[in-house]
Amino acid sequence: MSNVKLAVIYYSSTGTNYELAKWAEEAGKESGAEVRLVKVPELAPEAAIESNPAWKAHYDATKDVKEATSDDIEWADAIIFSTPTRFGNVASQMKQFIDMQGGLWGAGKTVNKVVSAMSSASNPHGGQEATILSLYTSMMHWGAIIVPPGYSDQVIFGAGGNPYGTSVTQGQDGKMVEDVEAAVKHQAKRTIEVAEKVK
Repeated sequence: MSNVKLAVIYYSSTGTNYELAKWAEEAGKESGAEVRLVKVPELAPEAAIESNPAWKAHYDATKDVKEATSDDIEWADAIIFSTPTRFGNVASQMKQFIDMQGGLWGAGKTVNKVVSAMSSASNPHGGQEATILSLYTSMMHWGAIIVPPGYSDQVIFGAGGNPYGTSVTQGQDGKMVEDVEAAVKHQAKRTIEVAEKVK
């Protein structure tokens, strides 16, 4: 039984990162960690959401998922972030959530959090790596301990071989192109293993 508290914090407009986050949650529970799956608050206006049927459907389907707060970060020993890429960077919803943690950061409560990140984009070179690296830059300011998957397991190659964090392409049909479930679960378990050592 793990003594690690894992927060899986995600943003998803049409469901890809929600699916990644759920796999991470599942792997966390399989490892015996106490897990909180939470979404960052939506910033987009209702009109934008309404104009995209897939976005609207996912927004409605996940209304019951708890919204992330500073308490989730303070509570967690380990955090896995999952965000789509927006012009090679973190989605504004995720960025605002991170930017709002100045109080915790100022009190030294982000130091030694064990963190890892995942991302998605609509094409294979659509900024997934840049998005993860951008998020990790913020984590360096937090004094967090970044745990990338590297090439620590063969499943990473099957998922496209991103050493920074699992990333996936969302096809035109809205479905994931690469098979990344095993890579997500490996990344989550590795994050928990490192958090156990740190704790």
